[in-house]
Amino acid sequence: MDVLERVEWLRQRTEFSSLSSEALQAIAQQVQEQQVQENRRLGLEDTQPEALYILYDGHLERYRTSKTGLAKVTSLIPGSIVYLKELLLDRKAEETTITLNDCVIWTIPREAFKAIAQQFPEIAQGVSQQLATQLEEVSSQLAYEREQQIALRPYLVPKVKRGIVGTSRYAVRLRQDIKKAASDRGSVLIFGEPGLEKDNTAALIHFGSSDRKEPLIKINCNTLQPSGAEIFGRTGKPGLLDWIGRGTIMLNNLEDIAPEFEEKLVQLLKTGKFTPIAREGEPEPEARSVEARLLMTSEKILPRLEKCKLITHVIKVPPLRVRKADIAVQAEYYLSLIARSRGISKPKITPEALRRLQGYDFPGNHVELESLLGRAITQAESPELTEEVFWAAGNKNRRFRVNLLNAYPRLRQFLRSPWWPDRINYGFTLGAFAVIVTVLMVAPQSRDRNFALNLFWAWWWMLILVAFPFVGRLWCAVCPFMIYGELAQKISLWLYPRKLQPWPRQAAEKWGGWFLFGMFTLILLWEELWNLENTAYLSGYLLLLITAGAVIFSVLFERRFWCRYLCPIGGMNGLFAKLAMIELRAQQGICSATCTTYQCYKGGPQKGEGMETGGCPIYSHPAQLRDNRDCVLCMTCLKACPHRSVELNLRPPGIELWTTHQPTYPEVCLLFLLFGAVFLHRLPAIQQLLDINLHLDQFSYHAIVSVLALMLPGAIALLFDQIMRLFNRRSRPFLELAYGYLPLVLGASLAYYLHLGLNEAGRILPVTAATFGGSTELMATLPIAVAHPAVIEFLQAVTIAGSFWLSVLLTQKIARQPIRSLLLQHSAMVLLGSLVWRLIVVA
Repeated sequence: MDVLERVEWLRQRTEFSSLSSEALQAIAQQVQEQQVQENRRLGLEDTQPEALYILYDGHLERYRTSKTGLAKVTSLIPGSIVYLKELLLDRKAEETTITLNDCVIWTIPREAFKAIAQQFPEIAQGVSQQLATQLEEVSSQLAYEREQQIALRPYLVPKVKRGIVGTSRYAVRLRQDIKKAASDRGSVLIFGEPGLEKDNTAALIHFGSSDRKEPLIKINCNTLQPSGAEIFGRTGKPGLLDWIGRGTIMLNNLEDIAPEFEEKLVQLLKTGKFTPIAREGEPEPEARSVEARLLMTSEKILPRLEKCKLITHVIKVPPLRVRKADIAVQAEYYLSLIARSRGISKPKITPEALRRLQGYDFPGNHVELESLLGRAITQAESPELTEEVFWAAGNKNRRFRVNLLNAYPRLRQFLRSPWWPDRINYGFTLGAFAVIVTVLMVAPQSRDRNFALNLFWAWWWMLILVAFPFVGRLWCAVCPFMIYGELAQKISLWLYPRKLQPWPRQAAEKWGGWFLFGMFTLILLWEELWNLENTAYLSGYLLLLITAGAVIFSVLFERRFWCRYLCPIGGMNGLFAKLAMIELRAQQGICSATCTTYQCYKGGPQKGEGMETGGCPIYSHPAQLRDNRDCVLCMTCLKACPHRSVELNLRPPGIELWTTHQPTYPEVCLLFLLFGAVFLHRLPAIQQLLDINLHLDQFSYHAIVSVLALMLPGAIALLFDQIMRLFNRRSRPFLELAYGYLPLVLGASLAYYLHLGLNEAGRILPVTAATFGGSTELMATLPIAVAHPAVIEFLQAVTIAGSFWLSVLLTQKIARQPIRSLLLQHSAMVLLGSLVWRLIVVA
């Protein structure tokens, strides 16, 4: 190729096209044509170029290395000029250049090209113009990107929150759907219940696709104008569809869009084009093609979109209630996140707490689970999360409640005062109990000559049974057993300062109910075989034994461990308290949204309206309570709460038994044990009814018959239940239906003690006189109040009959089945109620 041909080629194929013929001729004369083999290096970055290279044939590649690998790589085609700028500016090479195949390269040595550039200044001027043009283009691009960032910044989603956690078939299917949707640029609709983090699912699709480097923006549909001007733009003002380019737009909560915007969205999905919003008085702009990808989240599928079949991928996110198998691993995942964010060690969740989580339906799904775990960590005082610190975010079905604290402000004032229960306990009960026990031990031993024995068996038992339907477990707030336990705890800490042991919750939850069942069984046998009702010192020993248990466990463990798990009287009180017409609860919305200290549970200093307390003595949070068993009505939470969240509600009696109740085997056994106690107390009447000699005067026979009497009601109930299941296999478990007997058990127990209460309690004045050695003449002059036997029998009959019908009604509420499906259980109640009637009223 001669010089003229080279000049013509340089003018047509290279960036030297603007140079004069003289300059091109000078360059062409200095060109040296070289054959360069594949993968040979022409120049190295950060070194002086040896020559100017013009690619005549073949392919070159330019790149600059970096610590993270290869930076930007540029491919060069014939006509490309290499190291022109570096030679003119006398700078080192910015990039390395290599051949990709066998190339023909025109070479001009470094010094020769510098001489040509000095001779023809237009070469440097051309390069300067080229650099100025490039700089202007870069500046324009930067300005555009700056405006784009300003427009998109409020909506940008920088990264994915989390992946899909779990191994259930629902989690696997959801991952497959996400992967499929990420494989193309089709539109996607993600729908499901609230709290499923559907926006995070959309982010997984975007960042898992080939467009992951493009921006993703999220727009909440409830904030959009009806016209959608933010997305489509207006005349002369770009919208988000213009700014996003090939990025992804996520329309969040699609169910909130206006009808006008829905019409434009349907058109966009149909045609792939949109029309900016015209200003008033201006012609409608032309439609524009859209490059962006569209992702939508919603709680439901819009009928019009479903009907038109405009969406490429439809993904349903499964709710948490169908992914029970994933709750354990999700709980662990969220605990790790929360612990890391708070800078604490990850707590451990107990198996019982995990089962409680798995038994809950989570209407708020993932959001509720994460919030619940966060509250549990805040509330817990140990690195172990037990079931006591988990409670749902709210129960929408809390109807038929009247807050007595709002209705009667003076009641609230009294319950928050020092009088309840501390002044009553330490000012009266503490001393009164000591006097009663002393009298039991040293005074005359029969019930007609010992006022303490009269108070215990004739007054206390009748009044406590009458009180259960009205005030529940109120007695536990003024119980003398635990007063002495608390006193022993305080004295031991004063004498020997130390940290009391935390509760062994897992063991207590598993075995505590059986322990108090066993204790109550022994107490009943002791009462029957040794005639505690008419033996004062043995009744005193019984009271001292229970007090000793409270003292021992109070010295060992913090707060009231004995009351919560082991006290036999507390177990009975907690069982019958389920029937009460009052409840202590807290407004769960206030507790979850406002409270951060949980002083009602953990205790703490005074805060606002909240007083300084040591926290709930039996470790119950009022917002988590599901039945009255775990509340002793001490009102510590009412005093500690600074948000007025705690309520003392009037409610339908026993409503928890068919709503939030969780049955347990020890509690059911205790229920039938208390029922058996009624038969145990009436063994002479049973002997008379059967017309056989049970040899009650012989200890061994008496003991065997006593055990059989305690077992009788439970055996009858279980037998009838098993027969019922032969005809109704869909019946609820006996563990649940057994609580239907609870009113009958309470009524039968009360009917028995009505005889003592109405026949002997009114003789308290002459009995008191006899206790202190009063003469027979003095006793005869003191007034008595004794009901007529017919009145007592009438009240006993009404109590038994009323409790029977209440048991039938409660069973129907628990079972939620037609009455004919439960005829056998009702028959068992008829049989047991008839026996109680015969033994108490008729005998």
